[in-house]
This record gives sequence, C-alpha cells and structure tokens, in this order.
Amino acid sequence: MTTKLIVLITGANKGIGLATARAMARAGHTVLLGARDPGRGTAAAASLAEQGLDVRFVRLDVTDPATIAAAAELVDADYGRLDVLVNNAVTTRDGSRPPGEMPVDDLRAVYETNVFGVVAVTNAMLPLLRRSPSGYVGNVSSGLGTFAFLSDPDAEFARFATLLGYNSSKAALNAVTLIYANALRDSGIRVNALSPGFCATDLNGHTGVLSADEGGAHIARQLAEDATGVFLNENGGTYPW
Repeated sequence: MTTKLIVLITGANKGIGLATARAMARAGHTVLLGARDPGRGTAAAASLAEQGLDVRFVRLDVTDPATIAAAAELVDADYGRLDVLVNNAVTTRDGSRPPGEMPVDDLRAVYETNVFGVVAVTNAMLPLLRRSPSGYVGNVSSGLGTFAFLSDPDAEFARFATLLGYNSSKAALNAVTLIYANALRDSGIRVNALSPGFCATDLNGHTGVLSADEGGAHIARQLAEDATGVFLNENGGTYPW
C-alpha cells in the first residue's frame, strides 16, 4: 500500500483495534479511530497523534444508527471517500456459561455489535468506498466461528467450542463477509474476513497467546491482500470456512 489511504476502524480505542490503527498510521495512512466513548476515543487518538501519526477520533457506536450516519457524513465532508473499512468492534457475553444457560437477550446483544453493527456500518460506508480506486472491507473474525473448528472435537482450542454468542456471531459474520464479497466483486471492492490470532485482550481476560500489537500487525498486513471473499490467516494463507 504505497498510496496514502483513508482508513476507518471501529472499536479502535483499545486492544486490537488500537493496535491496527497504530500500524496503519505508521505505514503512512490517515486513520479515523472509531469509538463509542468520546473520552476514551479522544484519548486514544491523541496518544497516536502525539507520535506524529495522522489519526483522528470519530465517534461511532456500531449499535447506534445516528452515530453511524454522522460518521459517514463526516468522512464524506472531510475526505470525500473511504479506502479501507475495518469492522473490528466486538463484544461477548458468554462468560463461562454453557449455551443452555445463556439468556436470549444476551445473545441478541452480541449479534447487535458483532453482526448487525457490521452490516449497518458497511452499508453506510459503501457509497464512500465506491469512490475509492480500490475499496476494502475487512471484517475482524475468529477461527472459533468456522465450521471446520466447530465440527472438530480435537481442535487446538476445543475448550472454547461451546461459546454460543461469540462463536455463532463470528460464523454469521463469516457468512456476511462472503455475501458482500460476492455482491461487490464486480465493483472492485474487496471484502475479507481477517484473523488477528488469539490475542490477549480485555475480551478474553488477557488469556491469548499473542499481544494486541501482534494482532494489529497481522490485520494491517492482511489489508494489503489482493484477494476477496476469503478468511485470511494470521500466519499467512487462509482459513477454511
């Protein structure tokens, strides 16, 4: 990616999102750091801007249509296009509960962020992505949402196979990714699922084996891939769906 890109990342005030923002800004791109909390988002963007990086906070709650519309209007007014959208915002409410004990309201809340939020933001940003010479939508996913993992009792992380909310929402996100990739293939907009690897973040109680910075570096590298409609592996190549 030698051209300076306009990059919007959701859920970017901490963890993998913030690490991705840092990596993309260090590569010379303009990064719009999306976050729902103005205080945290402003502080995160300021910390990167103090390093001489071109980073700007954009208030964006993926479950709030008003902030999504306002973010799209801001990008339109100030930049006129969007080159890269990274749908990174994520939540989970599984805890240690078995699937039979998870309230439907909790499951619905997970889907609001991990699935419906991705669709809402993507749809709002599509007109701006169409103005890019090479638009890219990267949906941060997880191998835990692949049927290859869920159907393998001997998988490396099989102990996580019963996470109803997180895993099923990532499986749905993978399907959403393929549907958009197929629909946008002729437009030149690439759409892929991205894997940062099993990173230590607030989401998993910092039990992952990679750092958030390593995950962000993986995502930044995957954003340079020419392929579309694939699930990119953090170690290179692709994951099976």
